[in-house]
Amino acid sequence: MTSPEPSAELSPEPSEAGVRVVGLPGVPEVGAGDDVAALLVEALDRAGTTLLAGDCLAVSSKVVSKARGLTVDGERAAAVDSQTVRVVAERLGSTGEPTRVVESVAGPVMAAAGVDASNTGPDGRVLLLPADPDAEAATLRAALLSRAGLPADTPLGVVLTDTAGRPWRAGLTDFALGAAGLAVLDDLRGGVDHDGRPLAVTARAVADEVAAAADLVKGKADGVPAALLRGLPPAWLDGDGGARELVRTGPGDWFATGHVEALRGALGVRPGSAASDRVGLRSVAPEPLDVRVGRVVALALHDVEEGGADVSVAPDGAEVTLTAADPYDVGRLVVRTEVAAASEDLRCDVASRTPDAVTVRLTLP
Repeated sequence: MTSPEPSAELSPEPSEAGVRVVGLPGVPEVGAGDDVAALLVEALDRAGTTLLAGDCLAVSSKVVSKARGLTVDGERAAAVDSQTVRVVAERLGSTGEPTRVVESVAGPVMAAAGVDASNTGPDGRVLLLPADPDAEAATLRAALLSRAGLPADTPLGVVLTDTAGRPWRAGLTDFALGAAGLAVLDDLRGGVDHDGRPLAVTARAVADEVAAAADLVKGKADGVPAALLRGLPPAWLDGDGGARELVRTGPGDWFATGHVEALRGALGVRPGSAASDRVGLRSVAPEPLDVRVGRVVALALHDVEEGGADVSVAPDGAEVTLTAADPYDVGRLVVRTEVAAASEDLRCDVASRTPDAVTVRLTLP
């Protein structure tokens, strides 16, 4: 996989050896109202080729957002809020500002709803994702076919890409934010593997694989916003699905909330709420024990009007004496403190009890 110089030429025929992925340099800075299809066709011409039946173009969604004028003046946090459907997880970043992983209006679950301030020009504006990336991909596909003089039914895939992290994996990768003219999922369930064993769960995220492959030859640092993929299996170019099909929602989403947020939510403090801000957010950086204990107590006392807590913190742990109007509420506070401690990865043990109060000890596990 190589990214050619502008003068390099591509073979007009798909490679028999497999898929070829070629970056398309020379696309100028895109502004509001620009014709993205025309810019991409010109980039293809500079690379010594033109669109062929069976090709696929992977294009940074940022190019489309800029052309659509999806920039916002003002606070980035307000822009993130406007693009958020629900908050999945939240932490304080190294700058002391909250970072939230959210379900975005555009569809995917990602940090800051995909609101981006990099490569957006010197004016400091932030850039939003298209609200309907699949529709944008379909519009771009139609414009590309028209510009290239190809019939509307020509097999041509278009993938709008963006960058995100993934659960359980370090680092970032590109994925399909929007897609058109491409089978986004290759569902192999019901078939058999090479050894004849039945396939029960295998479904390849084709559009994401296309986006990740394209990212090897394009990127922010190199100023290459698009790549041509030639030689994909013809069956992949016989699809009319969109990338939103790849987003797990409802019962299929096993990880709808972070584990910390699930515990806090069980105590009535939903992620992204004002109550969550009042209780305080965990930081991505190590924190002193007294700060973590403070959040435990605030979380345990949330909406417990008659509850009280007396806290004593030592280097090896903290003691919290819980009081309430009656023994039932004291017991309730103990359970809430145990759950709140778990949200901070702290151990909670009952140290002593009287009819009117219970003292618990919070320590590192």
